[in-house]
Amino acid sequence: MTVDAEAEAEAEELKSEADEPGWEVDPDDEWGVAVIATVGRQLRLRRKAMGLRAAEFGKAIGYGEGLVLKVESGGRIPRPEYLDKADEVLKADGLIAAMKEDVAKVRYPKKVRELGKLEANAVEIGVYECNSVHGLLQTPEHARALIEAAQPPYSPDDVERMVAARLARQSIFEGDPAPSLHFVLEETPLRRPVGGTMVWRRQLEHLLQAGQLRNVRLQVMPTHTDAHPGVDGKIELLKFPDGTAVGRSDGAFNGRPITDPRQLRILELRYGTIRAQALPPRESLAFIEKLLGET
Repeated sequence: MTVDAEAEAEAEELKSEADEPGWEVDPDDEWGVAVIATVGRQLRLRRKAMGLRAAEFGKAIGYGEGLVLKVESGGRIPRPEYLDKADEVLKADGLIAAMKEDVAKVRYPKKVRELGKLEANAVEIGVYECNSVHGLLQTPEHARALIEAAQPPYSPDDVERMVAARLARQSIFEGDPAPSLHFVLEETPLRRPVGGTMVWRRQLEHLLQAGQLRNVRLQVMPTHTDAHPGVDGKIELLKFPDGTAVGRSDGAFNGRPITDPRQLRILELRYGTIRAQALPPRESLAFIEKLLGET
């Protein structure tokens, strides 16, 4: 092999790795494993019915043989474009592309899916967030900057996967009927220029837009205020149509989710006190506008 040919081969190998059609399947996610195994089996059966070897099929859709076999064995979560190309090459008339909805759910980590399901079913959500802008209120750029700041760092694929999962949860704003949403955010994170000035400005503008929605109440807790029950950390309360609820607090009950009515009353008392000490919604939006004017 010549030097030029070797370099070309190495470049092609790197391209193949960078173009992997998805993410590893979480072995602890039984539902996800079952979904991806079913998708892989359907792809393999259709490929063989077309008389295509894995290498031939991979070349036709733009991926390597090894990656095709990973997807077909259920060891890899295919991206939407992979399924679109497979549907076209295998002449599946949309049947393979239709799998994208279930596959899209599996691509998100199990815990995020469970949280998203709870939020989607809730009729009322109350959140006190002390260290950052809450995930339901983050712009894509802000979310990416926060996730990329983690140590040890996530891989680029994992970053995109986590950003996508966080943004998917925000579909609750478009619900009909939409849940009643209440947020109390500390002042300090609002002043932190995460991602740079332009990303920070867009995040503040997004908060102003969200705070004006009819089903959203947004409050700011000023830094110069008395101690309050949120100094121990984040509080979340979700209430459901059947009258049940679930809550979690960093500073209570070991941080675990709770459903016991007596424990929930404690969180509700703490959250109610926080809301009372924070700026009212109208003053909070004016406060954010002032911050935006200072950037």
